[in-house]
Amino acid sequence: MRALDLDYMLGLVPVILGYVPLTLLMAAAGMVCALILASLLAVERVAKVPVLDWFVVLFISFFRGTPLLVQLFLFYYGLPQALSFLTKVDGVTATIMGLTLHFAAYMAESIRAAIAGVDRSQWEAAQSIGMTQGQMMLRIILPQAARIAAPTLVNYFIDMVKGTSLAFTLGVTEMMGAAQKEAAGSFLYFEAYLVVAMVYWVIVEALSQGQKRLETYLNKAFAR
Repeated sequence: MRALDLDYMLGLVPVILGYVPLTLLMAAAGMVCALILASLLAVERVAKVPVLDWFVVLFISFFRGTPLLVQLFLFYYGLPQALSFLTKVDGVTATIMGLTLHFAAYMAESIRAAIAGVDRSQWEAAQSIGMTQGQMMLRIILPQAARIAAPTLVNYFIDMVKGTSLAFTLGVTEMMGAAQKEAAGSFLYFEAYLVVAMVYWVIVEALSQGQKRLETYLNKAFAR
């Protein structure tokens, strides 16, 4: 059993850290887009608009029922063959699109459950003062549902950060891609992948701490 090349690992750390902004950018962009899409899907699932509800159910079923890697390949390598205008989509954009659609399907169900968890008296109070369905949803229901869904949504963001590691399969040089290139040149695969694993671990731990603070803040804001 050979010893770890610690000097190589220490030298690789700044290289991997240099790609952290791209990783966080893809995850953050995917999270914002997924959150918007998931909210719309969740509201529709609650309203159950005829015909549209069938498409939403199909969308959620497809993106929850197929692996993220398959979806990324479908968007980046498959769809451009059928839709020529998609040939201009680069790997970063395709990754954000994939993360958005994949996680929106999961987040929609979480938000729908959170909406259902809002006390019925809140709905009745909003209706009693003459709010429209849209006003009631935006001003009363969704803010309270956000508090309920927040821990789960942060977990999805953490999964999204880890999911960006698949971007290297689309030719994007992010943390995993950089580790792959470095390992291919040095043949020190274990050290290279161990470094990238440690960086991901630190990022996720930092996000987990932020999640705890967010939960404390939200619970404090609604404490009676």
